[in-house]
Amino acid sequence: MVIEQTNASPPTRPAEDPLTFVHATQPRLSWRITGAPSGWRQRRAEIEAHYADGRRRTATLNGDQQVLVSWPFPTLAARERVTVRVRVTGEGPFSKWSPGSAIEVSPLDPSDWTAHWITPVSGATSQDPAPIIGTTFLVDEGLTSARLHLSALGIAVIYLNGQRVGEDQFVPGWTTYDRLIRFRSYNVTEMLSAGPVDVAALLGNGWYRGRIASLPIHRDAFYGDDLALLCQLELTYADGRQITIGTDDSWAAGSSQVLANDFYDGQTTDLRRSSSPTLTTPVTYSTAPVGRVQLATAPPVRELEALKPLQISRKGATIVADVGRNVVGWARLRVRGNHGDLITVRHAEVLENGELSVRPLRSAEATDRYYLAGSGDEFLEPQLTYHGFRYIEISGLPEGALLDLEAVVVGSALTPTASLDTSHPGLNQLHRNVVNSMVGNFLDIPTDCPQRDERLGWTGDAQVFAPTATTLFDVSRFLNEWVESLAVDQLEDGTVPAVVPRVFPTEQPLAGWGDAAVIVPWVLYQRYGDLDVLRRQYPSMTAWVERVRSLAGDTLLWTGGEQLGDWLDPLAPPDEPAAAQADPDVVATASFFHSTDILAQVAAVLDNTSDAKRYADMADGIRDAFCNNYVDAQGRVASDCQTVYALALAWGILRAPRIQDLAGRRLAELVESQGFTVATGFLGTPVVLQALTSIGRSDDAYRMLTNREFPGWLYAVDLGATTIWERWDSLQPDGSVNPGTMTSFNHYAFGAVASWMHEHIGGISPVAPGAREVRVAPLPSDEVTSARMSYESPYGPIQTSWTARIGQFHVEVDIPVGVTATVQLPDGAVFDGIEHGHHRFNSDIQFDASLVQPENQQRLG
Repeated sequence: MVIEQTNASPPTRPAEDPLTFVHATQPRLSWRITGAPSGWRQRRAEIEAHYADGRRRTATLNGDQQVLVSWPFPTLAARERVTVRVRVTGEGPFSKWSPGSAIEVSPLDPSDWTAHWITPVSGATSQDPAPIIGTTFLVDEGLTSARLHLSALGIAVIYLNGQRVGEDQFVPGWTTYDRLIRFRSYNVTEMLSAGPVDVAALLGNGWYRGRIASLPIHRDAFYGDDLALLCQLELTYADGRQITIGTDDSWAAGSSQVLANDFYDGQTTDLRRSSSPTLTTPVTYSTAPVGRVQLATAPPVRELEALKPLQISRKGATIVADVGRNVVGWARLRVRGNHGDLITVRHAEVLENGELSVRPLRSAEATDRYYLAGSGDEFLEPQLTYHGFRYIEISGLPEGALLDLEAVVVGSALTPTASLDTSHPGLNQLHRNVVNSMVGNFLDIPTDCPQRDERLGWTGDAQVFAPTATTLFDVSRFLNEWVESLAVDQLEDGTVPAVVPRVFPTEQPLAGWGDAAVIVPWVLYQRYGDLDVLRRQYPSMTAWVERVRSLAGDTLLWTGGEQLGDWLDPLAPPDEPAAAQADPDVVATASFFHSTDILAQVAAVLDNTSDAKRYADMADGIRDAFCNNYVDAQGRVASDCQTVYALALAWGILRAPRIQDLAGRRLAELVESQGFTVATGFLGTPVVLQALTSIGRSDDAYRMLTNREFPGWLYAVDLGATTIWERWDSLQPDGSVNPGTMTSFNHYAFGAVASWMHEHIGGISPVAPGAREVRVAPLPSDEVTSARMSYESPYGPIQTSWTARIGQFHVEVDIPVGVTATVQLPDGAVFDGIEHGHHRFNSDIQFDASLVQPENQQRLG
């Protein structure tokens, strides 16, 4: 929970609902101080809690802590509501009180629920229309508060008297349902008035009963055959009465207008059917296995924006619309047609020869269908599916019948926390593409792609992208919930599933993928200062490292097994994405070291001194084994490719300075010999530029980043990409789609390069948990001669703005209260202990003007 000081940016919650539901009896508190005199430092904070029954409590905290501060009051109970505000002081008087933040504890235990899981007794199979389950209840005069708690096996859209509750999509989200299932809570007080109230929930297949992973393990009803609803309404009256209306066998079901729905295939809707059917089908108590029921605290999936098409063309009876960028969501239409007209809406990311290219979708139909009622203007949009697309094809409408069209963009409602603008247009577009791919794939879980018959939470993708994700958006709760699911799905022997939620019937330890158990919680701690995530995930982290330790044995070399390795190395055969240049044993052992090294640091942070020593010693042993077996006296690393050197250098595996120097030279040789193109896959790409920079070759890193040849980041940009592609050549230069069977135009993994851009172009690097301390060290180049970056840290915005001209470098830095910065200039000058405020620095600099790109000539002056 964030408590903002006066004049701070608004809290990151919906403006229409100031009440925040929490699933904690001791919620942690954070606040920001938006301005203070030079040299000021928080010495004390006073926190006031105003309870719903009129009680007030005040706590005084000494010190300068203001992020994730422990709850200073007695433990809260389920359904208890409290409004909290804060004021701070240095040496003088207290500040003004911050605005109040209202929180309410959700149902916590099974005893807090009187509602039951219910399912229709008939007419609600996967072949039937989507069911509606509901009831009618009476609201008396004097209602003071109303809460609605909602979950489903499937996905639910709930209405009170025909009005939709909230704006959340795909509630309750995706988990392994028989182990953990989430619910959402809503303040519906303003939606209710005295009299009868109809409550009705539309249930969709979603992840529970829809198609999941069209692979050999596919079956239609992936988790269960029967959809189910859990709904509890809690009414409180002025006279103290508390009434609960919960799902039970007195509720009833009916059939909706939705004839079919699936995330992969789309939705079919018959508008000739009643939108408010009579509910006459009995319901029964569900016997499906359900795990722990827990409040969802991550931002919900919401509509984020609506895009009008840039271009609409008609070919015969078919309309094709281009919405201008690759997005995730659906098409919203307003049409006028005849009774029974069938309107078909198809989606694709690219066109080939003027037609939708649907081959990359594999078996996913990505098609919505509507039967019109013929009753004037009709609005067409699905509720129970989503698609990844840039192009929309509409057929079945006579000319003039399409009155309006827009693309609805959806995703988890994350708060943006970073922006980067440079003098290089191509890099600006690349950064936008990274953001677009993250928005499209951070949809309830971090998926690999949003369009084809996959859309899975691959652990490898998430871990390589975590540093970028935590900079671009506030994903503290989003990734916190995902790693919690990872621990829930982790096998008893410590093996981490390849995807989370788990879908594969058998699992094997995968280097780089299983390491998400260690790396993602560590990144969350570094970015947000969240010790609790380390405490909760520690058993999962140790279980993974111990699992790999058992595989490595006494040699401490992780060898053998079926590894994905440096997946999608651009030099691998198109039909063998795991056939990388990097020896999978070298990659696996390097990954083993990296996770063990991090785990030793985690144990130290948690004051577990015995584990800290044990894992530090283990990491030293792995390092020695790696160097003795895979590195020769000339610094050559086995398999001699960009990735193995990048991993060894970026992760600090090479101990001897002489070997580090030789390995660094060899990496630079390889990069130059390959024309500064990328020759790394999923595991090498996120660190190759960092490795080059660490050996003093930032010029080579820039040349690789700005190279427009294939394979490289700007190759896709020059071909009009608006998102990050799965393959470097997902689109061929002639406009044809890569012939491989695994081709996506929206895959964020290679966008992990944005982390290097933030650190070395934007110049901002957090160096202490929660960005309490930061390093500001922008690196200008002949290609990039100015940049501006803003990073919304837990303490407030950190901003840089720099310009390089021939002979002179100028940078301006803004630091928020509570943060200390070290500023390093290109000439080597270092300024330590920079505190809050606006600061300016200058240094000398040299450029080879002949290398400056034409678009930067004017900026160089």
